Amino acid sequence: MCLNVVFLFLGDLGGGEMMVILTAILLLFGADKIPNIARSFGRGMREFKDATNEIKNELEQSIKDDPKSKKG
Repeated sequence: MCLNVVFLFLGDLGGGEMMVILTAILLLFGADKIPNIARSFGRGMREFKDATNEIKNELEQSIKDDPKSKKG
């Protein structure tokens, strides 16, 4: 169920399709490079999340500091 939610954009994937995809990845990259690829992907996701949070915080701070938004 959880994998179907994660791969919802790929359509209805079954167990056979997942095995074919995983086998193709294993053959293309090799077993020794897959952990490095996953680690790099995780770092990229973390950097993206941090950048998103930073932009959100800057926008919220600029709204608080904007003299036009203050009444008085």
